[in-house]
Amino acid sequence: PVRIGGRLSGKIGENFRLGLMNLQTGVKDTIPASNYGVVAVQQKIFSRSNIGAFLINKQVTNIPVDSSFNGNKYNRVAGVDFNLATADNRWTGKAFYHQAFYSNSTNDAFALAGAISYNTQQLAISYDQAYVGNNYLAEVGFVPRKGYNQIVPAIEYKFFPSSEKVANHGPGVEADMFFKPDFTLTDRDIELNYEIVWLNRSSLSAEVENNYVMLQEPFDPTNTGGDSLAAGTDYNWNEVGFMFASDTRKLFNYTISSRYGGYFNGTRFNVSGEINYRVQPYGSLSVVASYNKIIMPQPYNSAELILIGPRLDITFTDKIFFTTFVQYNNQIDNVNINLRFQWRFAPVSDLFIVYTSNSYPEDFY
Repeated sequence: PVRIGGRLSGKIGENFRLGLMNLQTGVKDTIPASNYGVVAVQQKIFSRSNIGAFLINKQVTNIPVDSSFNGNKYNRVAGVDFNLATADNRWTGKAFYHQAFYSNSTNDAFALAGAISYNTQQLAISYDQAYVGNNYLAEVGFVPRKGYNQIVPAIEYKFFPSSEKVANHGPGVEADMFFKPDFTLTDRDIELNYEIVWLNRSSLSAEVENNYVMLQEPFDPTNTGGDSLAAGTDYNWNEVGFMFASDTRKLFNYTISSRYGGYFNGTRFNVSGEINYRVQPYGSLSVVASYNKIIMPQPYNSAELILIGPRLDITFTDKIFFTTFVQYNNQIDNVNINLRFQWRFAPVSDLFIVYTSNSYPEDFY
């Protein structure tokens, strides 16, 4: 439970920004109470670039008597960031270094990354590289994976024909690769695509993709409780796919996509879509759906997975809004409902009332 918290943010002068926040939680069952604090500063440099620094602190303040808590009494992450954007926006980029501090922390408790891109009307080139250490720990945040190098080069070119219908078209290629710290390859995703954009802003893209994965942990490819693929095994497969998006400026618009190809040591067919309809100025209705048919060899489970989610946005006035989102997932036979009421009682000031329900069909019987 959150006991108390406060936040202060704003600008000091034209080029300097400051943010402060502190929050205290209470004990919950065997979970200790903790204090969370963050300070962040940012200084504008050059025409559109900035450099920033931050410190995040989590400090355990009260451990329940009957708790078997043996985690870190504190976890801190300090970092610096540099964001680049030239005046003409042709060159953009980012670089950061984050260092973690915690009880008994050892070497390799840091993360660093850099990205640079060059963009013109016809050509886009980018290169991203990141490293996350084996012992990097950021408890106030989310670190999906540790102990890797990542490299992501990409290039895209557009042709602008003298056509009354086609705005532009062209190819692109991107590679996303993960390596262990010793540069042993663990993941590779290479994609070759071609996109056509019409003058009415609808678009069609097609792609061919090659995937490689060396599993770091046992993995159930359908997440349905069947046998798992063993850690250390590797898989290589190819996929093809397409996506069509209609003109989003129209009151009724839609997107449809499909993929077919390998999936680890099996095959997968996917079709997904989204339909949107706006009733101006009163709101909009949309439905998102996805179907996956995964066929795996014995003894692994095959599965047909369905995800569907309608959404309704209602605008009562220019200050009162209501959003309803429902999602059904047959993989875990789950229905999720989210209702949000928003009242904008002053400029940049809102009151939100949110209701969320996460339930299973047997709950209704």
